[in-house]
Amino acid sequence: MIRAKGAIVGIGELKPQRLTSGVATLEMIAEVSRLAVLDAGLEPAAIDGLLVGPQVGETPQHVPATVAEYLGLAPAMANVVDLGGASGAGMVWRAAAAIEAGMCETVLCVLANNREEVAPRSPNRNPIREFDVPFGASGANISYALLMQAHMAAHGSTARDFALIAAAARANAQLNPDAIFFGKPADVEMVLASPMISSPLHLYEIVMPVAGGEAVVVTSAERARSLRKRPVHLLGAGEKVTHRAVSQAPCLTSGPLKSAMARAFAQSGTRADDMDLLSLYDCYTIMVATTIEDAGLCAPGQFGAWLRDHDLSHQGDKPLNTHGGQLGFGQPDLAGGMTHVVEAVRQLRGEAGERQIGKAELALVTGNGATMSEATALVLGAA
Repeated sequence: MIRAKGAIVGIGELKPQRLTSGVATLEMIAEVSRLAVLDAGLEPAAIDGLLVGPQVGETPQHVPATVAEYLGLAPAMANVVDLGGASGAGMVWRAAAAIEAGMCETVLCVLANNREEVAPRSPNRNPIREFDVPFGASGANISYALLMQAHMAAHGSTARDFALIAAAARANAQLNPDAIFFGKPADVEMVLASPMISSPLHLYEIVMPVAGGEAVVVTSAERARSLRKRPVHLLGAGEKVTHRAVSQAPCLTSGPLKSAMARAFAQSGTRADDMDLLSLYDCYTIMVATTIEDAGLCAPGQFGAWLRDHDLSHQGDKPLNTHGGQLGFGQPDLAGGMTHVVEAVRQLRGEAGERQIGKAELALVTGNGATMSEATALVLGAA
């Protein structure tokens, strides 16, 4: 039997919003943290570890100290996790590792962002600005379109194959009242008819940026047994970083998640086919397609056939992103990756309501940062 490496005992989530006004990021962090600690049945004083994301709103430095002060915490372990969309999943295993090391017992992992009509700008002097942007690779849309073009060229995948992913996300979002696209389904034809943003990426294949927040509380497996909610155990984790700029990617049709997932499966003694829920990071449809293939669910280039062979709804044989994924729920900046963790916990607890899957014992959660650059994978299990 695989020994649990820690347990998620509390979750918090803010409903995504297109824009906020007069709300500081710290306020949103405080509210979603309150919800997570309340869900865990703990008092704030029980939190002795804190993991946050980088540059929280108006706080570019000393972020853990600023958040701890604002929340009235005095953690024995505090740090920043800076892995882009992989930050949420990365926090979970780091929390468990800190607990295992005896640095703390109960860790608050929190990410949130406001979204003002005029976004703040900050200087960015990393190499991508010198070697990629001047040649047209400016922004995520263009870089992920390049990855999608590469997949089509290498494997013959089609626009319709990728559109299946977006359509499934929208369909699942119809059972999540908090999703930004709740009440707005989109079938394959609608996805393909949506505006072309960066060929071959259509608008509906790209996440919508929103304001929001997500938080989880991680504690030791021993302490989890004494709390009121059914714990969700961390059984395995993997992580891999290969590059920052897409021009430096070692491969355009496979990413670092392949290695991260392999490690998570090895630690947990499981395989991709064992998972009852696939909670896969989905900033773009190409990201999901590559993850399905890198997980070993199908051969390279065969994700389209795999999608057609399976039902991705909560009632299906391969439930995928039952909250709607970020393509259906919205992407609250770095907290977008944490939505996949929170949904997995809901499903494994049996608390997903109308979208609850029938059998929920194992879940694969993935996170992705930059341009298929930073990767984290978790295998979570129900108690």
